[in-house]
Amino acid sequence: MIPWTLLDRAPLPDSSDEIRLYQRGAEYAIRVANYELMNSRVHGSEEALAELAFAKLAGRSRMRVLVGGLGIGYTLAAALRGLDAGGEAVVAELVPAVVKWNRGPLAALAGHPLDDPRVLVLEKDVARVIRENRGGFDAILLDVDTGPRALTHEDNRRLYDAAGLRVAYAALRPRGVLAIWSGGRDPAFTRRLSEAGFTVEEVRARARGEGGRAHYIVWVAQRP
Repeated sequence: MIPWTLLDRAPLPDSSDEIRLYQRGAEYAIRVANYELMNSRVHGSEEALAELAFAKLAGRSRMRVLVGGLGIGYTLAAALRGLDAGGEAVVAELVPAVVKWNRGPLAALAGHPLDDPRVLVLEKDVARVIRENRGGFDAILLDVDTGPRALTHEDNRRLYDAAGLRVAYAALRPRGVLAIWSGGRDPAFTRRLSEAGFTVEEVRARARGEGGRAHYIVWVAQRP
Protein backbone atom coordinates (compact mmCIF):
# COMPACT_ATOMS: atom_id res chain seq x y z
CA MET A 1 0.00 0.00 0.00
CA ILE A 2 1.40 3.39 -1.01
CA PRO A 3 1.41 5.72 2.01
CA TRP A 4 -0.26 9.12 1.99
CA THR A 5 2.06 12.12 1.63
CA LEU A 6 1.15 15.48 3.13
CA LEU A 7 1.64 18.09 0.40
CA ASP A 8 0.42 21.23 2.14
CA ARG A 9 -1.56 22.51 5.08
CA ALA A 10 -3.27 25.79 5.93
CA PRO A 11 -5.21 27.19 8.90
CA LEU A 12 -8.98 27.44 8.72
CA PRO A 13 -10.21 30.98 9.39
CA ASP A 14 -11.65 31.46 12.87
CA SER A 15 -10.80 27.90 13.87
CA SER A 16 -8.07 25.97 15.63
CA ASP A 17 -8.21 23.33 12.89
CA GLU A 18 -6.32 23.26 9.63
CA ILE A 19 -7.05 21.94 6.16
CA ARG A 20 -4.57 19.52 4.60
CA LEU A 21 -3.84 18.27 1.09
CA TYR A 22 -2.60 14.68 0.74
CA GLN A 23 -1.39 12.59 -2.19
CA ARG A 24 -1.10 8.83 -2.64
CA GLY A 25 0.10 7.92 -6.13
CA ALA A 26 -2.40 9.53 -8.53
CA GLU A 27 -4.99 10.00 -5.76
CA TYR A 28 -5.52 13.26 -3.83
CA ALA A 29 -7.54 13.99 -0.71
CA ILE A 30 -8.45 17.11 1.26
CA ARG A 31 -8.98 16.62 4.99
CA VAL A 32 -9.92 18.62 8.05
CA ALA A 33 -9.15 17.04 11.43
CA ASN A 34 -10.32 13.42 11.14
CA TYR A 35 -12.70 14.08 8.23
CA GLU A 36 -11.90 13.46 4.58
CA LEU A 37 -13.84 16.23 2.86
CA MET A 38 -13.14 15.04 -0.70
CA ASN A 39 -11.16 12.50 -2.63
CA SER A 40 -10.22 12.51 -6.30
CA ARG A 41 -11.23 8.83 -6.68
CA VAL A 42 -14.90 9.42 -5.84
CA HIS A 43 -16.38 12.55 -7.31
CA GLY A 44 -19.57 11.64 -9.17
CA SER A 45 -21.84 13.19 -6.55
CA GLU A 46 -19.97 16.50 -6.75
CA GLU A 47 -20.63 16.60 -10.50
CA ALA A 48 -24.27 15.58 -9.93
CA LEU A 49 -24.66 18.66 -7.73
CA ALA A 50 -24.35 20.84 -10.85
CA GLU A 51 -25.99 18.46 -13.31
CA LEU A 52 -29.17 18.07 -11.24
CA ALA A 53 -29.48 21.85 -10.81
CA PHE A 54 -28.95 22.54 -14.50
CA ALA A 55 -31.60 19.98 -15.44
CA LYS A 56 -34.11 22.31 -13.73
CA LEU A 57 -32.79 25.31 -15.68
CA ALA A 58 -32.89 23.89 -19.20
CA GLY A 59 -33.25 26.56 -21.87
CA ARG A 60 -31.82 29.45 -19.87
CA SER A 61 -29.00 31.45 -21.39
CA ARG A 62 -26.34 33.69 -19.86
CA MET A 63 -26.86 32.13 -16.45
CA ARG A 64 -24.98 33.28 -13.37
CA VAL A 65 -24.13 30.44 -11.00
CA LEU A 66 -22.53 30.46 -7.55
CA VAL A 67 -20.33 27.52 -6.58
CA GLY A 68 -19.84 27.46 -2.82
CA GLY A 69 -16.75 25.48 -1.93
CA LEU A 70 -14.16 24.84 -4.63
CA GLY A 71 -12.99 21.44 -3.39
CA ILE A 72 -11.07 19.63 -6.14
CA GLY A 73 -12.93 21.53 -8.87
CA TYR A 74 -15.35 18.84 -10.07
CA THR A 75 -18.54 20.79 -9.30
CA LEU A 76 -17.14 23.88 -11.00
CA ALA A 77 -16.14 21.88 -14.08
CA ALA A 78 -19.64 20.37 -14.31
CA ALA A 79 -21.20 23.83 -13.96
CA LEU A 80 -19.06 25.16 -16.80
CA ARG A 81 -20.31 22.37 -19.05
CA GLY A 82 -23.85 23.63 -18.46
CA LEU A 83 -23.13 27.32 -19.13
CA ASP A 84 -23.17 28.97 -22.52
CA ALA A 85 -20.50 31.42 -23.67
CA GLY A 86 -22.25 34.32 -21.93
CA GLY A 87 -22.64 32.59 -18.59
CA GLU A 88 -20.62 33.15 -15.42
CA ALA A 89 -19.55 30.82 -12.62
CA VAL A 90 -18.72 32.63 -9.39
CA VAL A 91 -16.64 30.54 -6.99
CA ALA A 92 -16.70 31.42 -3.29
CA GLU A 93 -13.81 29.74 -1.48
CA LEU A 94 -12.91 30.89 2.01
CA VAL A 95 -9.47 29.22 2.19
CA PRO A 96 -6.90 30.74 -0.21
CA ALA A 97 -4.80 27.56 -0.05
CA VAL A 98 -7.60 25.58 -1.72
CA VAL A 99 -7.56 28.00 -4.65
CA LYS A 100 -3.78 27.68 -4.82
CA TRP A 101 -4.00 23.87 -4.87
CA ASN A 102 -6.55 24.04 -7.69
CA ARG A 103 -4.13 26.12 -9.73
CA GLY A 104 -1.31 23.70 -8.88
CA PRO A 105 -1.31 19.96 -8.12
CA LEU A 106 -5.11 19.53 -8.42
CA ALA A 107 -5.60 21.57 -11.60
CA ALA A 108 -5.55 18.74 -14.15
CA LEU A 109 -7.96 16.47 -12.24
CA ALA A 110 -11.07 18.43 -13.26
CA GLY A 111 -9.61 19.81 -16.49
CA HIS A 112 -8.20 23.16 -15.30
CA PRO A 113 -11.60 24.81 -14.67
CA LEU A 114 -10.09 27.90 -13.03
CA ASP A 115 -8.49 28.77 -16.38
CA ASP A 116 -11.92 29.26 -17.97
CA PRO A 117 -12.61 32.98 -18.63
CA ARG A 118 -16.20 32.54 -17.42
CA VAL A 119 -14.96 31.89 -13.87
CA LEU A 120 -14.74 34.55 -11.17
CA VAL A 121 -13.00 33.45 -7.96
CA LEU A 122 -13.87 35.21 -4.71
CA GLU A 123 -11.80 34.27 -1.67
CA LYS A 124 -14.72 35.01 0.62
CA ASP A 125 -17.22 33.25 2.85
CA VAL A 126 -19.99 31.88 0.62
CA ALA A 127 -22.62 33.00 3.15
CA ARG A 128 -21.44 36.58 2.68
CA VAL A 129 -21.51 36.26 -1.12
CA ILE A 130 -25.07 34.95 -0.99
CA ARG A 131 -26.14 37.77 1.32
CA GLU A 132 -24.59 40.42 -0.94
CA ASN A 133 -26.25 39.19 -4.15
CA ARG A 134 -29.99 39.45 -3.69
CA GLY A 135 -31.64 38.16 -6.86
CA GLY A 136 -28.19 37.62 -8.34
CA PHE A 137 -28.02 33.93 -9.25
CA ASP A 138 -29.83 31.38 -11.38
CA ALA A 139 -28.31 28.60 -9.29
CA ILE A 140 -26.43 28.23 -6.02
CA LEU A 141 -24.41 25.02 -5.66
CA LEU A 142 -23.26 24.33 -2.11
CA ASP A 143 -20.67 21.68 -1.33
CA VAL A 144 -19.62 23.11 2.01
CA ASP A 145 -18.51 20.88 4.85
CA THR A 146 -20.08 17.40 5.12
CA GLY A 147 -23.67 18.59 4.92
CA PRO A 148 -26.26 20.23 7.19
CA ARG A 149 -25.79 17.91 10.17
CA ALA A 150 -22.17 16.73 10.59
CA LEU A 151 -20.24 19.97 10.46
CA THR A 152 -16.47 20.25 10.71
CA HIS A 153 -16.69 24.06 10.99
CA GLU A 154 -19.43 25.47 13.21
CA ASP A 155 -19.73 28.72 11.22
CA ASN A 156 -21.16 26.71 8.33
CA ARG A 157 -24.34 26.10 10.32
CA ARG A 158 -25.66 29.50 9.20
CA LEU A 159 -25.87 28.21 5.62
CA TYR A 160 -28.30 25.48 6.63
CA ASP A 161 -30.48 27.03 9.33
CA ALA A 162 -33.85 28.63 8.61
CA ALA A 163 -32.43 32.15 8.37
CA GLY A 164 -29.66 31.05 5.99
CA LEU A 165 -32.14 29.31 3.70
CA ARG A 166 -34.26 32.45 3.53
CA VAL A 167 -31.20 34.43 2.48
CA ALA A 168 -30.40 31.84 -0.20
CA TYR A 169 -34.00 32.01 -1.44
CA ALA A 170 -33.68 35.80 -1.79
CA ALA A 171 -30.41 35.46 -3.71
CA LEU A 172 -32.05 33.36 -6.43
CA ARG A 173 -33.81 34.63 -9.51
CA PRO A 174 -37.37 33.34 -10.21
CA ARG A 175 -37.29 29.54 -10.75
CA GLY A 176 -33.69 29.55 -9.56
CA VAL A 177 -32.23 26.44 -7.94
CA LEU A 178 -30.39 25.83 -4.68
CA ALA A 179 -28.54 22.50 -4.81
CA ILE A 180 -26.84 21.19 -1.67
CA TRP A 181 -24.51 18.20 -1.24
CA SER A 182 -24.54 16.08 1.90
CA GLY A 183 -22.88 12.96 3.17
CA GLY A 184 -26.25 11.61 4.34
CA ARG A 185 -29.98 12.15 4.75
CA ASP A 186 -31.45 14.78 7.05
CA PRO A 187 -35.28 14.83 7.10
CA ALA A 188 -35.31 17.93 9.33
CA PHE A 189 -33.30 19.82 6.74
CA THR A 190 -35.68 18.75 3.98
CA ARG A 191 -38.53 20.23 6.02
CA ARG A 192 -36.59 23.48 6.53
CA LEU A 193 -36.13 23.83 2.78
CA SER A 194 -39.87 23.43 2.24
CA GLU A 195 -40.66 25.88 5.03
CA ALA A 196 -38.34 28.43 3.38
CA GLY A 197 -40.56 28.30 0.29
CA PHE A 198 -38.66 25.88 -1.94
CA THR A 199 -40.02 22.98 -3.96
CA VAL A 200 -37.68 20.20 -2.85
CA GLU A 201 -36.35 16.97 -4.29
CA GLU A 202 -33.95 14.74 -2.36
CA VAL A 203 -31.78 12.75 -4.77
CA ARG A 204 -29.37 9.92 -4.00
CA ALA A 205 -26.18 10.53 -6.01
CA ARG A 206 -23.60 7.81 -6.41
CA ALA A 207 -19.88 8.44 -6.31
CA ARG A 208 -17.98 7.68 -9.51
CA GLY A 209 -14.63 6.02 -10.03
CA GLU A 210 -12.84 3.44 -7.91
CA GLY A 211 -14.77 3.04 -4.69
CA GLY A 212 -17.82 4.59 -6.34
CA ARG A 213 -20.38 2.41 -4.57
CA ALA A 214 -20.98 5.02 -1.87
CA HIS A 215 -24.17 7.09 -2.08
CA TYR A 216 -24.63 10.69 -1.05
CA ILE A 217 -27.56 13.10 -0.97
CA VAL A 218 -28.20 16.13 -3.16
CA TRP A 219 -31.13 18.39 -2.32
CA VAL A 220 -32.48 20.17 -5.39
CA ALA A 221 -34.58 23.06 -4.10
CA GLN A 222 -36.27 25.34 -6.63
CA ARG A 223 -37.67 28.76 -6.01
CA PRO A 224 -41.22 29.01 -7.43
